[in-house]
This record gives sequence, C-alpha cells and structure tokens, in this order.
Amino acid sequence: MDTMRDRFAPVVSRLLDEDPRVAVVLAEIGKDGFAEAMRRHPERVINVGIREQLLVGAAAGLALTGLRPIVHTFASFLVERPFEQVKLDFGHQNTGAVLVSAAASFDWPAGGYTHMAPGDVALLDTLDGWTVHVPGHPDEAETLLRRAVAAGDDKVYVRLSVQANRQGRAVDGERFLTVREGRSGVVVAVGPVLDAVLAATEGLDLTVLYATTVRPFDTAGLRRAVQGADTDVVLVEPYLTGTSTAAVSEALAEVPHRVLGLGVGRRELRRYGTVEEHVAAHGLDARSLRERIGGFVGAGRASVRA
Repeated sequence: MDTMRDRFAPVVSRLLDEDPRVAVVLAEIGKDGFAEAMRRHPERVINVGIREQLLVGAAAGLALTGLRPIVHTFASFLVERPFEQVKLDFGHQNTGAVLVSAAASFDWPAGGYTHMAPGDVALLDTLDGWTVHVPGHPDEAETLLRRAVAAGDDKVYVRLSVQANRQGRAVDGERFLTVREGRSGVVVAVGPVLDAVLAATEGLDLTVLYATTVRPFDTAGLRRAVQGADTDVVLVEPYLTGTSTAAVSEALAEVPHRVLGLGVGRRELRRYGTVEEHVAAHGLDARSLRERIGGFVGAGRASVRA
C-alpha cells in the first residue's frame, strides 16, 4: 500500500492542472515529487528553501492575491517553527491556506525530536477557525485533501502520517463514523489509531467512533453515541494526550460523564527506536489500549454499582 505522503504529490499535481487558483509552496522537503508540476506551472509551484517562516509568509501573500496555496513540510516545521507567521499571516490577516504536514508525532524517529510534533494540533487549538483533518488511510487523505482545497479560503490543516489503517473508509470531512456499537461506553479513535482501537476493544460492549476531522469536533455525533450507553468516553488520539478532552467535555456539558484521554505522552523519548517502539512506549498499541480502556470503563461500572 502506498503511504499518505506517496499520494500527496500526484494528487496535488492533478489539482494544479485542474484549478488555476491552486498554488504549492515548499521548503525543500518534498520538492522532488513536484519536479514535473514545477515545469508545467512554474508560477504556481514555489520552493523557498529551508526558510519555514518565509514558507508561511509567502503562502499568505499568495492567498491575498486570490490563490489557494497548499503548504507542505514536516509538522514540526509547518506548525511549530513558524507559529507566529501562522497566527498573524493567516489568522490576523483573515486569510487561509491548506497546510499539509508529514512526519506526524514520530514517523521518523531517527530524525530526533526536531522532527517530531505531537503538540501540533494542540498548538493550532490556540487559534480561531482552523479545520483539522487527521486521515487514517491514503484514500481518506486524498478525499480530505481535495475537500480542503475546495473549501473556499478557509484555514485547513491536513495531518499526514506513515501510520495507517488497513482499509480506508467513506469519510466526509465533517462527521464521525460509527464503526461498532455497544452499551458500556464510547471510544473515539482518531485517524491511524483505529485498527489498534478495534483490536483493543474486540469483544467489549463499547461503541467505537472513527474521527478523521477533529476540528470542528462532531459534538452532535458524540451526543448521539452516548444516548442509551454509559457516559464513559475514551478518546484515543495519535498526538498529544488530552488534546480533545475539552471538546468532549463541552459536547457533553449537560450530561454526567467521565472522559479518558489517551495519546502521545509529554515525556520525551530520547532513543531513536522504531515507530512501533514509540507507539508501544506511549501505550498506543492494541495490548496497552485494551488494558487502559478496559480498566477505565470497568472502574466506571464498579463505581456505579457501589
């Protein structure tokens, strides 16, 4: 199976051919995939070099001229390093773009902590008006990317990862999908953690919701899911632990509930290792998730009986 990032350049190259508003801004990373597109559209495929603040500033300038820029580099260089430009050049100037990241939380462990960005979604949460897509499969990435480009002049972040579920699902960029139904609680699995969540909850009486768009958060979908079920909610995200727990609490503000946020911990892992070892170290593998989810939901039922 190709990766989400393998799919990125071909899809965007076709969008450049199809839509004269589309532009691409790069900072060295990913430029080889756009060599042919740059020859066809030299005025709309721009490589600024290793200058991430300029990457965002140039994209905002293109947006002000009426173009729809797609901006791409590693998440740590797209959201964290040029955050002031993201805040001011897009937010303060009230313009938009499609930011498409690679490397996710720890997709390239050998690159070290400079190339890891588990806090990217939480950081964007400090700003107003961002749509955040977290696809879990290359097919979903293509769907959400096309939707993001077509979203007028909105501010959209698409988070690509080498981690992926075995199958893509029919996502619409808005609503959570109900993958499994149960009565003892709800687990919200975000993007590429779905397969691990399904394995972890096999045989448990739990509803599993699949989220590939986390901002705006599908509050109506979560409220429907907790009707007739215990209001224990477990949120499993492939980035910083607890990033969306406030969104869950806001959605269920009028409903007594408990929420457990699972994700990438704040403790820095200082050895390279493999992606799989990082997943296990953060407790996001199926075995760890089963222990943590089962313990939380089981404890909730025990407290109710008491």
